[in-house]
Amino acid sequence: MREAEAFHSLIETGLSPDDPPELRIKKTLLVFATGLVSIGSMIWLLLYWQLGPQFSATAPFVFQLLLAVNLLIFFKTGHFDFFRFSQLALFLFAPFVLQWSIGNFITASGASLWGLLAPIGAVLIFGVRESLSWFIAYLFLTGLSGFFDYYLADTVTNTSFRIPVRTSIFFFALNFAAISTIVYLLLRFSSLEREKADERLQVAHRQLQAEQERSERLLLNILPGEVAARLKKNEQSIADGFADVTVMFADIVGFTRVAEGLSPQQVFSMLNRIFSSFDEMAEQHGVEKIKTIGDAYMVAGGLNSMREDYTAAIATLALDMCELLRRDYNLNDRHLELRIGIGTGPIVAGVVGKKKFIYDLWGDTVNLASRITSEGVPGMIQVDHTTWLRLRGEFDFHEPQTIYLKGKGDTVVYRLTGRRGGNGAAA
Repeated sequence: MREAEAFHSLIETGLSPDDPPELRIKKTLLVFATGLVSIGSMIWLLLYWQLGPQFSATAPFVFQLLLAVNLLIFFKTGHFDFFRFSQLALFLFAPFVLQWSIGNFITASGASLWGLLAPIGAVLIFGVRESLSWFIAYLFLTGLSGFFDYYLADTVTNTSFRIPVRTSIFFFALNFAAISTIVYLLLRFSSLEREKADERLQVAHRQLQAEQERSERLLLNILPGEVAARLKKNEQSIADGFADVTVMFADIVGFTRVAEGLSPQQVFSMLNRIFSSFDEMAEQHGVEKIKTIGDAYMVAGGLNSMREDYTAAIATLALDMCELLRRDYNLNDRHLELRIGIGTGPIVAGVVGKKKFIYDLWGDTVNLASRITSEGVPGMIQVDHTTWLRLRGEFDFHEPQTIYLKGKGDTVVYRLTGRRGGNGAAA
């Protein structure tokens, strides 16, 4: 376990936290390849000496030293471009220098085959296009070695350094097996690292999706669905005119007086319980909550296509809200009451501002509903004439009354008492 941790710690040395996933894979691959080549070359040299042939160890030793020094320079400076070029150059040229120092293809048992690691490494570390030049260089050196071996074989005889046939055969097999093993391990390591990178990307993608869904829910809590979709398409100005919308204001009577004796936390908790219940009811009735203004609650019907009888839905919601506060003392332990005003007519709706924006309504219908509310009495639901005309066949009303509204003058309003049949009656 400790060896594995030390190995992973080594191959990850030289990585920067800012490295993109692809660059991290390339860095760890080249460090891993350096380790494999170093270990393989040491084993190669030891076996060569054990089997009898003796030759100068200068070339293999210098190769090992250059690999180690180049790796340390990379760890210290972090210059990966220089490191990958110089290290692959060592992979390419050192095997040919070793083969030439021993003799030829036969006597060196094809040691130049190790140079194949350079174009293979270039594919993994530089890329497919850049690797072509490394492969051409490998073919050139191989062809050059073959040319001299072929034309000089009969004229150059090395009598002082003879390689037994069995030793040559053994090292031919060893070289092919070693290179095949290293190539396999590099490809396997590359695939595993890419799988890990893909897993990290998938985790990041899932986290991004979860965050996007959370943002989507938050946006839909602020804006109607259709408006949120348009805002995400970067519409700069969102303002629509609606010919017929039913607007309702619900004001908590005496809230300021009640709140004076409560702590801020108690005030928030009380409002949150009540308005959260209203939110659920508005959603059930298929109408759109617009906003809360202090202790007032604003909702509208006709802004979406969820239902056509939105005026009746608003009236039913108003009755249900009053009934909820009357019967649920766990929710309304302070015995608060509502006064509600409803108006129907044309409005303008849109998103205001660029930061902390809200979806809001404007127009005479909005003003009428707000002023009907402010002139109401506790427990009363008052509607304008247009709303009464639309609801009189399904709901019960008291006789019309004329009240004075600021900016409107004398206005006829109707008190909604309940749905016909006795369901949801207001006091």
